[in-house]
Amino acid sequence: MKSSFVLSVVTFAWLGVSVFYISYLVFKRSVVGKLASLSALLVVLLHTVGILLRWKESYELGIGHAPLSNLYESLVFGAWAIMAVYLIFEWRYRQYNLGFIPSMLSFLAMAYASFSPDIDSRIQPLIPALKSNWLIAHVITCFLGYAAFGVSFGVSVIYVLKKKYPDSFLSSIFADLKSLEEFNYQIIMFGFLWLTIGIITGAVWANSAWGSYWSWDPKETWSLITWLVYAAVLHARSVRNWRGFRVAIMSIAGFGCVLFTYFGVNFLLSGLHSYATK
Repeated sequence: MKSSFVLSVVTFAWLGVSVFYISYLVFKRSVVGKLASLSALLVVLLHTVGILLRWKESYELGIGHAPLSNLYESLVFGAWAIMAVYLIFEWRYRQYNLGFIPSMLSFLAMAYASFSPDIDSRIQPLIPALKSNWLIAHVITCFLGYAAFGVSFGVSVIYVLKKKYPDSFLSSIFADLKSLEEFNYQIIMFGFLWLTIGIITGAVWANSAWGSYWSWDPKETWSLITWLVYAAVLHARSVRNWRGFRVAIMSIAGFGCVLFTYFGVNFLLSGLHSYATK
Protein backbone atom coordinates (compact mmCIF):
# COMPACT_ATOMS: atom_id res chain seq x y z
CA MET A 1 0.00 0.00 0.00
CA LYS A 2 1.37 3.40 -1.00
CA SER A 3 1.45 6.36 1.35
CA SER A 4 -0.05 8.56 -1.39
CA PHE A 5 -3.19 6.39 -1.46
CA VAL A 6 -3.52 6.33 2.32
CA LEU A 7 -3.08 10.09 2.59
CA SER A 8 -5.62 10.66 -0.20
CA VAL A 9 -8.14 8.60 1.77
CA VAL A 10 -7.24 10.57 4.91
CA THR A 11 -7.97 13.86 3.13
CA PHE A 12 -11.60 12.97 2.53
CA ALA A 13 -11.85 11.12 5.84
CA TRP A 14 -11.24 14.42 7.62
CA LEU A 15 -14.14 15.90 5.69
CA GLY A 16 -16.28 12.99 6.89
CA VAL A 17 -15.18 13.60 10.48
CA SER A 18 -16.23 17.24 10.09
CA VAL A 19 -19.68 16.08 8.97
CA PHE A 20 -19.98 13.90 12.10
CA TYR A 21 -19.07 16.82 14.37
CA ILE A 22 -21.50 19.14 12.58
CA SER A 23 -24.19 16.48 12.95
CA TYR A 24 -23.56 16.50 16.68
CA LEU A 25 -24.06 20.29 16.73
CA VAL A 26 -27.36 19.89 14.89
CA PHE A 27 -28.85 16.90 16.72
CA LYS A 28 -27.15 17.27 20.13
CA ARG A 29 -27.11 13.52 20.74
CA SER A 30 -24.24 12.19 22.82
CA VAL A 31 -23.99 9.05 20.71
CA VAL A 32 -23.28 11.21 17.64
CA GLY A 33 -20.61 13.12 19.55
CA LYS A 34 -18.95 9.90 20.68
CA LEU A 35 -19.11 8.57 17.13
CA ALA A 36 -17.47 11.76 15.85
CA SER A 37 -14.72 11.50 18.47
CA LEU A 38 -14.11 7.82 17.70
CA SER A 39 -13.99 8.50 13.95
CA ALA A 40 -11.48 11.31 14.59
CA LEU A 41 -9.27 8.93 16.57
CA LEU A 42 -9.43 6.30 13.82
CA VAL A 43 -8.51 8.84 11.14
CA VAL A 44 -5.61 10.11 13.27
CA LEU A 45 -4.34 6.51 13.41
CA LEU A 46 -4.78 6.12 9.64
CA HIS A 47 -3.03 9.45 9.14
CA THR A 48 -0.17 8.16 11.29
CA VAL A 49 0.07 5.06 9.09
CA GLY A 50 0.29 7.27 5.99
CA ILE A 51 3.14 9.31 7.49
CA LEU A 52 5.03 6.18 8.56
CA LEU A 53 4.57 4.62 5.12
CA ARG A 54 6.04 7.72 3.48
CA TRP A 55 8.98 7.52 5.89
CA LYS A 56 9.48 3.86 4.93
CA GLU A 57 9.26 4.67 1.23
CA SER A 58 11.99 7.30 1.57
CA TYR A 59 14.34 4.60 2.85
CA GLU A 60 13.33 2.29 0.01
CA LEU A 61 14.33 5.05 -2.43
CA GLY A 62 17.71 5.36 -0.73
CA ILE A 63 16.91 8.82 0.62
CA GLY A 64 15.97 7.88 4.17
CA HIS A 65 14.65 10.82 6.14
CA ALA A 66 11.64 11.74 8.26
CA PRO A 67 8.74 13.10 6.15
CA LEU A 68 9.04 16.62 7.54
CA SER A 69 11.34 18.34 5.07
CA ASN A 70 9.20 20.27 2.55
CA LEU A 71 5.89 22.11 2.24
CA TYR A 72 3.86 19.02 1.33
CA GLU A 73 5.22 16.94 4.20
CA SER A 74 4.85 19.76 6.71
CA LEU A 75 1.22 20.29 5.69
CA VAL A 76 0.53 16.57 6.09
CA PHE A 77 2.13 16.56 9.52
CA GLY A 78 0.42 19.82 10.47
CA ALA A 79 -3.00 18.37 9.62
CA TRP A 80 -2.21 15.37 11.81
CA ALA A 81 -0.99 17.57 14.67
CA ILE A 82 -4.11 19.76 14.68
CA MET A 83 -6.43 16.83 15.33
CA ALA A 84 -4.03 15.03 17.67
CA VAL A 85 -3.74 18.14 19.86
CA TYR A 86 -7.49 18.79 19.73
CA LEU A 87 -8.37 15.23 20.78
CA ILE A 88 -6.18 15.56 23.89
CA PHE A 89 -8.26 18.54 24.98
CA GLU A 90 -11.53 17.00 23.86
CA TRP A 91 -10.97 13.99 26.09
CA ARG A 92 -10.00 16.27 28.96
CA TYR A 93 -13.08 18.53 28.72
CA ARG A 94 -15.50 15.89 27.37
CA GLN A 95 -17.04 18.32 24.89
CA TYR A 96 -17.60 17.50 21.24
CA ASN A 97 -19.08 20.76 19.99
CA LEU A 98 -15.76 22.26 18.89
CA GLY A 99 -14.52 19.30 16.87
CA PHE A 100 -15.66 20.53 13.47
CA ILE A 101 -13.08 23.38 13.65
CA PRO A 102 -9.85 21.33 13.80
CA SER A 103 -11.25 18.56 11.58
CA MET A 104 -12.11 21.12 8.89
CA LEU A 105 -8.68 22.74 9.26
CA SER A 106 -7.08 19.31 8.84
CA PHE A 107 -9.18 18.66 5.74
CA LEU A 108 -8.24 22.03 4.21
CA ALA A 109 -4.53 21.48 4.93
CA MET A 110 -4.60 18.01 3.39
CA ALA A 111 -6.64 19.19 0.40
CA TYR A 112 -4.22 22.02 -0.26
CA ALA A 113 -1.24 19.68 0.08
CA SER A 114 -2.80 17.07 -2.22
CA PHE A 115 -4.36 19.18 -4.96
CA SER A 116 -2.41 22.44 -5.20
CA PRO A 117 -0.39 22.57 -8.45
CA ASP A 118 2.27 24.61 -6.64
CA ILE A 119 3.17 21.81 -4.24
CA ASP A 120 5.46 18.93 -5.19
CA SER A 121 4.44 15.79 -3.27
CA ARG A 122 7.37 13.66 -4.43
CA ILE A 123 9.85 12.31 -1.87
CA GLN A 124 13.00 14.35 -2.36
CA PRO A 125 16.57 14.16 -1.01
CA LEU A 126 17.43 16.47 1.86
CA ILE A 127 19.51 19.52 1.18
CA PRO A 128 22.69 19.64 3.32
CA ALA A 129 21.25 22.08 5.88
CA LEU A 130 18.42 19.66 6.68
CA LYS A 131 20.64 16.63 7.27
CA SER A 132 20.49 16.85 11.03
CA ASN A 133 18.88 14.98 13.90
CA TRP A 134 17.45 18.35 14.97
CA LEU A 135 15.05 18.28 12.01
CA ILE A 136 12.53 16.00 13.72
CA ALA A 137 12.68 17.78 17.09
CA HIS A 138 12.37 21.26 15.60
CA VAL A 139 9.55 20.57 13.16
CA ILE A 140 7.47 18.46 15.56
CA THR A 141 7.66 20.97 18.42
CA CYS A 142 6.90 23.96 16.18
CA PHE A 143 3.94 22.25 14.56
CA LEU A 144 2.48 21.14 17.87
CA GLY A 145 2.50 24.83 18.77
CA TYR A 146 1.01 25.86 15.42
CA ALA A 147 -1.66 23.17 15.72
CA ALA A 148 -2.72 24.41 19.15
CA PHE A 149 -2.88 27.99 17.87
CA GLY A 150 -5.02 26.82 14.95
CA VAL A 151 -7.54 25.30 17.37
CA SER A 152 -7.38 28.46 19.48
CA PHE A 153 -8.12 30.56 16.39
CA GLY A 154 -11.33 28.64 15.72
CA VAL A 155 -12.42 28.84 19.36
CA SER A 156 -11.64 32.57 19.41
CA VAL A 157 -13.75 33.23 16.31
CA ILE A 158 -16.67 31.38 17.91
CA TYR A 159 -16.17 33.34 21.15
CA VAL A 160 -16.21 36.69 19.33
CA LEU A 161 -19.31 35.81 17.30
CA LYS A 162 -21.11 34.47 20.34
CA LYS A 163 -20.20 37.58 22.33
CA LYS A 164 -21.31 39.94 19.58
CA TYR A 165 -24.50 38.04 18.74
CA PRO A 166 -25.74 36.49 22.01
CA ASP A 167 -29.20 35.77 20.63
CA SER A 168 -28.00 33.93 17.53
CA PHE A 169 -28.01 30.17 16.97
CA LEU A 170 -24.40 30.09 18.24
CA SER A 171 -25.66 30.53 21.78
CA SER A 172 -27.58 27.28 21.63
CA ILE A 173 -25.03 25.01 19.95
CA PHE A 174 -21.73 26.02 21.56
CA ALA A 175 -20.45 25.99 25.12
CA ASP A 176 -20.97 28.98 27.38
CA LEU A 177 -18.52 31.87 27.13
CA LYS A 178 -16.72 30.99 30.35
CA SER A 179 -16.02 27.43 29.16
CA LEU A 180 -14.85 28.69 25.77
CA GLU A 181 -12.53 31.20 27.44
CA GLU A 182 -11.00 28.57 29.73
CA PHE A 183 -10.55 26.12 26.85
CA ASN A 184 -8.92 28.84 24.78
CA TYR A 185 -6.51 29.79 27.55
CA GLN A 186 -5.43 26.20 28.12
CA ILE A 187 -4.84 25.53 24.43
CA ILE A 188 -2.83 28.76 24.05
CA MET A 189 -0.61 27.80 27.00
CA PHE A 190 -0.06 24.38 25.43
CA GLY A 191 0.86 25.92 22.07
CA PHE A 192 3.11 28.55 23.63
CA LEU A 193 5.11 25.89 25.46
CA TRP A 194 5.72 23.88 22.29
CA LEU A 195 6.52 26.93 20.16
CA THR A 196 9.08 28.01 22.77
CA ILE A 197 10.74 24.60 22.59
CA GLY A 198 10.55 24.76 18.80
CA ILE A 199 12.38 28.11 18.68
CA ILE A 200 15.05 26.81 21.07
CA THR A 201 15.65 23.64 19.06
CA GLY A 202 15.71 25.73 15.88
CA ALA A 203 18.38 28.00 17.36
CA VAL A 204 20.55 25.04 18.34
CA TRP A 205 20.08 23.52 14.88
CA ALA A 206 20.91 26.85 13.20
CA ASN A 207 24.15 27.05 15.14
CA SER A 208 25.21 23.59 14.01
CA ALA A 209 24.15 24.21 10.39
CA TRP A 210 25.10 27.85 9.83
CA GLY A 211 27.40 28.70 12.76
CA SER A 212 25.00 31.13 14.43
CA TYR A 213 22.12 30.66 16.88
CA TRP A 214 20.17 33.56 15.38
CA SER A 215 20.54 35.24 11.99
CA TRP A 216 17.38 37.39 11.82
CA ASP A 217 16.25 35.34 8.87
CA PRO A 218 12.62 36.23 7.93
CA LYS A 219 11.34 32.90 9.24
CA GLU A 220 13.19 33.39 12.53
CA THR A 221 11.98 36.96 12.83
CA TRP A 222 8.33 36.07 12.24
CA SER A 223 8.59 33.09 14.58
CA LEU A 224 9.76 35.52 17.24
CA ILE A 225 6.92 37.93 16.43
CA THR A 226 4.43 35.07 16.76
CA TRP A 227 5.99 34.05 20.09
CA LEU A 228 5.79 37.64 21.36
CA VAL A 229 2.12 37.96 20.42
CA TYR A 230 1.16 34.83 22.35
CA ALA A 231 3.45 35.81 25.22
CA ALA A 232 1.52 39.09 25.34
CA VAL A 233 -1.77 37.15 25.42
CA LEU A 234 -0.66 35.09 28.42
CA HIS A 235 0.90 38.11 30.14
CA ALA A 236 -2.22 40.24 29.69
CA ARG A 237 -4.41 37.49 31.08
CA SER A 238 -2.28 36.73 34.14
CA VAL A 239 -1.04 40.24 35.01
CA ARG A 240 -3.66 42.60 33.58
CA ASN A 241 -6.51 40.13 34.19
CA TRP A 242 -7.69 40.34 30.59
CA ARG A 243 -10.37 37.82 29.82
CA GLY A 244 -12.68 36.72 27.08
CA PHE A 245 -13.12 39.07 24.15
CA ARG A 246 -9.73 40.80 24.23
CA VAL A 247 -7.87 37.50 24.60
CA ALA A 248 -9.88 36.08 21.69
CA ILE A 249 -9.01 39.05 19.45
CA MET A 250 -5.31 38.73 20.34
CA SER A 251 -5.47 35.01 19.61
CA ILE A 252 -6.95 35.67 16.16
CA ALA A 253 -4.15 38.17 15.48
CA GLY A 254 -1.61 35.65 16.72
CA PHE A 255 -2.82 33.01 14.28
CA GLY A 256 -2.48 35.57 11.50
CA CYS A 257 1.19 35.75 12.47
CA VAL A 258 1.37 31.94 12.42
CA LEU A 259 0.00 31.85 8.87
CA PHE A 260 2.41 34.51 7.70
CA THR A 261 5.32 32.73 9.37
CA TYR A 262 4.39 29.51 7.60
CA PHE A 263 3.04 30.67 4.22
CA GLY A 264 3.90 34.36 3.82
CA VAL A 265 7.59 34.03 4.58
CA ASN A 266 7.88 31.00 2.29
CA PHE A 267 6.23 32.61 -0.73
CA LEU A 268 6.88 36.33 -0.30
CA LEU A 269 10.28 36.59 1.41
CA SER A 270 13.61 34.94 0.77
CA GLY A 271 16.02 33.63 3.35
CA LEU A 272 17.71 30.61 4.84
CA HIS A 273 14.35 28.83 5.06
CA SER A 274 13.35 29.33 1.42
CA TYR A 275 13.76 25.58 0.79
CA ALA A 276 10.43 25.06 2.54
CA THR A 277 8.40 26.38 -0.38
CA LYS A 278 8.29 23.12 -2.34
